[in-house]
Amino acid sequence: MATQNEELTTEGQRLSEQFHKVREEVQKVIVGQDGLLDRLLLGLLARGHLLLEGLPGLAKTLAIKTLADALGVSFSRIQFTPDLLPADLVGTRIYMPAKGDFKTQKGPIFANLVLTDEINRAPAKVQSALLEAMQEHQVTIGPDTFKLDEPFFVMATQNPIEHEGTYPLPEAQVDRFFMRIQVSYPSFADEKEIITRMTSGNLIKTKEVLSAQSILKAQGCVDEIYVSEHLKDYIVHLVSATRKPKDYKLDNLTPLIEYGASPRASLGLTVAAKAHAFLNGRGYATPEDVKALAADVMRHRLILTYEAEAQNMSTDDVIKQILVKVPVP
Repeated sequence: MATQNEELTTEGQRLSEQFHKVREEVQKVIVGQDGLLDRLLLGLLARGHLLLEGLPGLAKTLAIKTLADALGVSFSRIQFTPDLLPADLVGTRIYMPAKGDFKTQKGPIFANLVLTDEINRAPAKVQSALLEAMQEHQVTIGPDTFKLDEPFFVMATQNPIEHEGTYPLPEAQVDRFFMRIQVSYPSFADEKEIITRMTSGNLIKTKEVLSAQSILKAQGCVDEIYVSEHLKDYIVHLVSATRKPKDYKLDNLTPLIEYGASPRASLGLTVAAKAHAFLNGRGYATPEDVKALAADVMRHRLILTYEAEAQNMSTDDVIKQILVKVPVP
């Protein structure tokens, strides 16, 4: 096992640098949104799927499409609507009269990077079909089961301001997403640059930097990142503080939290810290890696009470208090 003094292997360093080149390629098209780009790469490295919340027009679709171009992998976009069926997502069996037999027609889920736009517009059956594919990395069509190609990465979006004609994701299903990212408006300077780039009439091309095989190798490198026992303790303390705030002298949070984070939060924080360390060229994770991504990993795994809503407290506010109070090793 590696020790905290060891750095990444030569191959790990090379792959980490390649991911930085991927970011540079995507930034040729996407202005600002550095946090979103970093988390897209983190999700890919950690084999975790992302749920994005943001208003229309904030380049969510363009970001993942450009990322797919830079990675040289297949990309699929699915617009979720209330009349969508599971077969529209995973595929179906079609009867062929000439042969007197059925042919399997695979759906758009069979891609390396899958963007599901407005996931909360589709009914529960479609959402469940997607979440099953995310969890199991396989799809069942009729009597046959098909493995999805690796790497397999889903980015789902939902509009936080529209509720008419939507089917909100149950908390238990939201918990299956690795991170929940909040996409905000660009800064004044970034929006001005967006105007310059997007109205020039010039097509900005992205070159392929990594292959699917290289991504799988990078994921293997992330698995080998060292996490000390002290850091594991810190992660478990952070998650435990959401369940038993009094044990961490956070009595004021007790009436605000109805349900704390699940063990998926502990797993998510650990893998996120590993991926963050890898992107920063280190062979070991630190508390700073955990703190940098704590909100993204935990914000959708906390369920607050009505009292918290009355006080205008968000899950991010609760997580900030926990990060301040729980001692850093």
